[in-house]
Amino acid sequence: QVQLVESGGGLVHPGGSLTLSCSGSVGFRLEYYSIVWFRQAPGKEREGISFIRNSDDVTDYAASAQGRFTISRDHAKNSVLLQMNNLRPEDTGIYYCAADHPPSGSNWWEARVWDGAYWGQGTQVTVSS
Repeated sequence: QVQLVESGGGLVHPGGSLTLSCSGSVGFRLEYYSIVWFRQAPGKEREGISFIRNSDDVTDYAASAQGRFTISRDHAKNSVLLQMNNLRPEDTGIYYCAADHPPSGSNWWEARVWDGAYWGQGTQVTVSS
């Protein structure tokens, strides 16, 4: 069964760090997919945070994540990582990863682009003092 599983969330103080992991089930090789991380804060729409493209591993970030978050692949673990540093209270939310092959030039930060994607169940990140 094709499955994505997020892990690594938790409670952290402002300024702290977390590394989220998006892992593929056996036989579901993430290296062949573009991967996106979305965040959904309470009462808000899902927001695209970071993206890594399957063809060349080009990465991109939302302005809110630029300079603080890093997305990368761990081929050995069949995972995509989101390293989050200098976390802020506004980073609080449920973080989801999705895997698909969006058309070239798609606005990866828009949730509708990933309508037909494989999605994980999400992992909660809470940034609070």
